[in-house]
Amino acid sequence: MQNVILVRYGEIHLKGLNRPYFERLLMQAMKNAVRPFGAKVTKGDGRYYVRDFADAETENVIAALRRVFGIHSVSPAKEMEKDVEIVYAAALEELKRIMQDRDLTEATFKIEAKRSDKRFPMKSMEIAADCGGYILDRVPGLSVDVRNPDIKVFVEMRESAYVYSESLPGQGGMPIGSNGRATLLLSGGIDSPVAGYMIAKRGVTLDAVHYESFPYTSERAREKVIELTRLLTQYTGPIMLHIVHFTDIQMAIHEHCPEEQLTLIMRRYMMRIAEMIARKGESGALITGESLGQVASQTMESLNVTNSVVTLPVFRPLIGMDKTEIIERAEQIGTYETSILPYEDCCTVFVPKHPTTRPKLDKIRKGEEALLGMEEELIKGALEKTESILVRNE
Repeated sequence: MQNVILVRYGEIHLKGLNRPYFERLLMQAMKNAVRPFGAKVTKGDGRYYVRDFADAETENVIAALRRVFGIHSVSPAKEMEKDVEIVYAAALEELKRIMQDRDLTEATFKIEAKRSDKRFPMKSMEIAADCGGYILDRVPGLSVDVRNPDIKVFVEMRESAYVYSESLPGQGGMPIGSNGRATLLLSGGIDSPVAGYMIAKRGVTLDAVHYESFPYTSERAREKVIELTRLLTQYTGPIMLHIVHFTDIQMAIHEHCPEEQLTLIMRRYMMRIAEMIARKGESGALITGESLGQVASQTMESLNVTNSVVTLPVFRPLIGMDKTEIIERAEQIGTYETSILPYEDCCTVFVPKHPTTRPKLDKIRKGEEALLGMEEELIKGALEKTESILVRNE
């Protein structure tokens, strides 16, 4: 008998002839997640099994697996040979453990059995009834409740027999790398890390672009963004973070363009540069954390203005979410506390007092005309000073 973790996948089950492709990607992601603990991953009939880890590392291995996209749920279990006496004794021990942990002297319970190995002589209902009777005879204070039991113990007959009592939810989604690569515009605020997480959950490998305006933004602001990227890598794997020196462009916009258009023109330059970096890194899309109507630069008209300078698709997974919903998701994935650290980013530098909320594209283009003679040089300078850092979860 040994400790194992049963891993179930969800959406991959819906795939057809290409399902093995997604299974291989998920297998590799799981191996990467549990490698620090020396654990091994094997594939069974519609399941994965994680073995060979120290008992003291069980919770850490489970936590790592629950951050892997593509996993529906995980269950810490006991694995043993398909001998009913051994299986029933293991189910009894599991039930006793739960009663002790919950400090119960009386309880209702249910045995839920599944016979995937059709060569096993007993059917699922027979296993459940027989195992339940075995336990009832040995534990006082127990009664059976098949509808709403206090304790539920699962028994499965597969390649081996498995006994467990809980199913912990995973992230769901699709394995990283199964749906291409995209570049995230990462500001350092609450929204953009959540946007990156949500697109990565659909199987997209992430790169990231951050704009800094040193000396108007501090070294701590840079460290904050690197830490946000590291927090995302817990789910996505390594991320290439490109830090763009944006000060010269911002100063030029501030000096030569209409004040009410500053934010939109700045965002148009950000989109241009992000697309150039994305194409060089073979990304197929850009990702932003914009939510419709949240601020002046995120009205429908403003989004049209910023979209018009790029040809890559722009994914905006937060577009219909309220701020409270975004904050809740940020708290769930562990980025919120870092996002609210009070270090300014370039988006808070040179903010106009009365930004335009219903911009006309032709007027914005006219406002940019003052930069036509220097635009190419400004973008070239920003790209030459860009620093690229491969961020890992370390």
